[in-house]
Amino acid sequence: WTNLQPIGSFWFLKCKVSNITIVATISYGEELEPMLKEHAVDVLLLDISVPTSAENNNIYPILYLIPKLIDHYPNMAILVISMHSQPTIIKNIISAGASGYILKDDRQTIMELPSVVRAIASGSIHFSRMALEQLNRKISPGDALSPRQLEAISLCAAYPDKTTAELARILNVANSTMRNLLSGAYVRLNVHNRPAAISKARKLGILAMEESFFSKG
Repeated sequence: WTNLQPIGSFWFLKCKVSNITIVATISYGEELEPMLKEHAVDVLLLDISVPTSAENNNIYPILYLIPKLIDHYPNMAILVISMHSQPTIIKNIISAGASGYILKDDRQTIMELPSVVRAIASGSIHFSRMALEQLNRKISPGDALSPRQLEAISLCAAYPDKTTAELARILNVANSTMRNLLSGAYVRLNVHNRPAAISKARKLGILAMEESFFSKG
């Protein structure tokens, strides 16, 4: 466990009283839901900078994904281990439903990861000390985005070539609802179009920077 490096992938863990079993690992976001259909998972370890697919290097829309997983798998806990320390990202990930957030550089907590995983599997919520320190800092103006607007912007960043209608189908909302979500986000971000919204969200720390999944620390 001391050399565990789950950055840039999803890890599926099955936890018993004293044992932890890695039942699967994947490297692309679009592989996640098919894998969950094949395995019973107690704790999902994930990085928020995973590419969408082998053909699509845009970061998978994690702010859209987490609420969906919580809805479909209410007994599964999600623990994020990431290099991203922006307080807005951490707050939005936790607000989306994750059970914990650990910074990759927080080596003390990484050393204690088995205990953290067992605690989360039992229903606890865990922040590493460094993540808590970041949360205590001032949140950016982008924190004003609603959870649904965050999901919409997250999808836009992952699938920049899809139309609004196509994104609406993924989010399972009407085309008009998707347009309203995006227009509302544009107003709050003070931008005029989708590319500018994605760029502004990354600068504010709402979304992870697209090149970050290449970094292994």
